[in-house]
Amino acid sequence: MTLTLHHCHEARSMRSLWLIHELGLDVDVIVHPFGRELRDPAYLAVHPLGRVPALVDGPVTLFESGAIAEYLCETYGRDSGLWRAPGTPERAEWLQWLHYAETVSVHVASLTQQILVITDPALQSATLVKLETRRLEKALGVVEDRLDGRDHLLASGFSAVDVGVGYSIHIARLFTDLAAFPRIAAYYACLAERPAFRAALPAPDAAHRIYTRERYFEPS
Repeated sequence: MTLTLHHCHEARSMRSLWLIHELGLDVDVIVHPFGRELRDPAYLAVHPLGRVPALVDGPVTLFESGAIAEYLCETYGRDSGLWRAPGTPERAEWLQWLHYAETVSVHVASLTQQILVITDPALQSATLVKLETRRLEKALGVVEDRLDGRDHLLASGFSAVDVGVGYSIHIARLFTDLAAFPRIAAYYACLAERPAFRAALPAPDAAHRIYTRERYFEPS
């Protein structure tokens, strides 16, 4: 059965799309513009908040990226090397880092809203942008420390947690300079060479892209 993924280019749904490609699964990707179309009643019947991702697999519909990652690994990735099963030594770490991806992304989402979504300068907050950038950098600092002496977040190697956190870094780099995080910069460079990561990216000329600039911060 082919999966259906509701997706906006480089939104959180990219985590799900990247993982689907890592698993080698067939997927029907429905790309939505990032905006009012997501509030269409037909889509709200799939995702009640009108956000992405939303994954449909037969009778199963999921709309949280962490839950989608767990479901995909447990259902289709037991022998893929991407999952860490209950009872195995790295299970707790796998769960922690799978969901830490959202700890990073929440600050990216706030910065995206302030810089890209709110177009009226009078409503934008330079203070909030500065605060969220600092919070983002603190969250990245935890990943930087974790990567001391290792190539991936788990000692055993690449897994779904690297997809989740790797996506968060992919977007975070638009809002802060990864030069301050040399281990993360090297880690991201390796992840960005993965064929599944490249397959999850939009084409440079794709319509409805959220991010159209190389960065949204002033380099120091």
